[in-house]
Amino acid sequence: MKQMAKRQQVILIYAALALATLIAYEQVRYNSFVEYDDNVYVTENPYVLKGLTGESISWAFTTSYAANWHPLTWLSHMLDCQLFGTDAGWHHLTNLLLHVANTLLLFGVIKQMTGAIWRSALVAAAFALHPLHVESVAWIAERKDVLSTLFWMLTMVAYLGYVKRPSSGRYLLTLLAFALGLMAKPMLVTLPFVMLLLDYWPLGRFPNSQDDKPANIRSQWPIIYRLVREKIPFFALSAVSSVITFIVQQKAGAVAEIDRLPLNFRIANVFVSYINYINKMFYPSNLSVFYPYHSTRSSVVFLYFVELAVVTAVIIYMSRRFRYLAVGWFWYLGTLVPVIGLVQVGSQAMADRYTYVPLTGLFIIIVWGIPELVAGWSYQKIWLKVIAGVVPAVLLLCTRAQVKCWKDNVTLFAHSIAVTRNNWVMHNNYGKALAAEGRYQEAIDHLNEALRLRPVYFEARNNLGMVFFMQGRIDEAMECFTEALRIRPDKAEAYHNLGSAYARQGKFELAVQNYNEALRLKPHYPMAYYNLGVAMNMQGRHNEAIKYLDQALKLNPNWPGALDALAIAYAGKGDFRQAVETAEKGITIAEAAGQKALADEIRKRLHLYRSEKPYRLQP
Repeated sequence: MKQMAKRQQVILIYAALALATLIAYEQVRYNSFVEYDDNVYVTENPYVLKGLTGESISWAFTTSYAANWHPLTWLSHMLDCQLFGTDAGWHHLTNLLLHVANTLLLFGVIKQMTGAIWRSALVAAAFALHPLHVESVAWIAERKDVLSTLFWMLTMVAYLGYVKRPSSGRYLLTLLAFALGLMAKPMLVTLPFVMLLLDYWPLGRFPNSQDDKPANIRSQWPIIYRLVREKIPFFALSAVSSVITFIVQQKAGAVAEIDRLPLNFRIANVFVSYINYINKMFYPSNLSVFYPYHSTRSSVVFLYFVELAVVTAVIIYMSRRFRYLAVGWFWYLGTLVPVIGLVQVGSQAMADRYTYVPLTGLFIIIVWGIPELVAGWSYQKIWLKVIAGVVPAVLLLCTRAQVKCWKDNVTLFAHSIAVTRNNWVMHNNYGKALAAEGRYQEAIDHLNEALRLRPVYFEARNNLGMVFFMQGRIDEAMECFTEALRIRPDKAEAYHNLGSAYARQGKFELAVQNYNEALRLKPHYPMAYYNLGVAMNMQGRHNEAIKYLDQALKLNPNWPGALDALAIAYAGKGDFRQAVETAEKGITIAEAAGQKALADEIRKRLHLYRSEKPYRLQP
């Protein structure tokens, strides 16, 4: 009877954790894609948009696109596109369901390791509901975070099974789960270190690790050696993954050069970030999708270093009695090492998504430590119940508020500007988002602010040119594109945009030259193929237009604009049957995507094709 009641209690906790997580994040299904890597991972990625095809699967395993090698992440995005197309709500729900699964697995594995049901539930609740984790869940491009963590949790589950009943099969299953996790995101490279921490506590595989008194150091070495040797294949996979990741990111230009971020600057940021993540854990305010670097006084950096050193020393001393302290603290410190900035990837000083796994260590310290702190207090049980009820409720409300910030481009980037200072990246992104809404002068103001903060910022200069282009200020646009190419002569986007400016002036030969240069730098560039096709249509070179537009549609089959241009090309060469079929397909796709205005435009031209009258594009 007692066992049955306990089982029912555990089932109710699983249900409560899932429900609370869904309540905290349910608004995410209404959020859009954001023009901050979602376009790279989904909306403008021709291989992902195709779904699971032989070509796209092969690409997933061989590409270093987006400065990462994570084939399982690509496959998961492809599967979403196969099932749901580009409906952002379903892509968001996939992230959310993965987060729910991670929460339930975390509760289950800690409960099995410690036997502490309610404490394990509180650790899982903090993981599920903490606002710092919103970025990992509400950002479609961070699928790699929630997916790799799923394999992190499955590796821990498999490892626990191996520890309880050792066998080569269970060992290989653990190694397989770990390898799959590395193929989703290399953040798992620290997991073998965490497995050793779990050996220390709560698994109790170290000598006398359940006793208060330390064992003789000489008697410990054979067992410690065996435990470390047991993890060698895991450490070997971590090393291989780290090398691959470094090479891929350096090749893609994601690794900051030493002269841009000197070593002493990066070391200082390590101590600042470790403390700031803890501060944001206790007081999760002013959360941003991008935190710019700011110089910190040497005295402050030294103070943070002393704080970390003192806390580490105290925890090592106290861990003789409270072993969870060492496990939780070194879990936090260790799992942040790959993203703490010693080898700087990207230009951010820190990122909320980096805390997705590391904060679990601090949650363990807090949940196991608070009962020790209040031991002996009057009404101790009442205090613990109040804390256990109030804290998750507050976190849930904070997370709901943070999820709203991810609603769309304008909301996200405006919020980030509001909660940070001198944020050149967000001024650029906000400017681009405002331009998409036709708010051109506001867009120009923010893009100029980005350039004031960072004068050689390619993206801002290129985006400023696009705003001028949209306004019809072609000469100013061309100046911006030319300056952008001076900053980054290897950027296909600027060549493409310069080509569009020449096309707008009717200088089609110069336009074609620039489009071809864009394709040389970026062979799988559907927009360049599309505009080449349009340029050929403008010149009456319809056979060439068909060739380029077919290539654009091969990269993005569900593109109504390209189908419209292709129908125009067929009609131009007198193939009205093909023009009608292509236009009808374009109308169907445009209506399914909610692009009613485009569907109506194609429908007008369709009447001409049916009466065998070609539609003439005007320069």
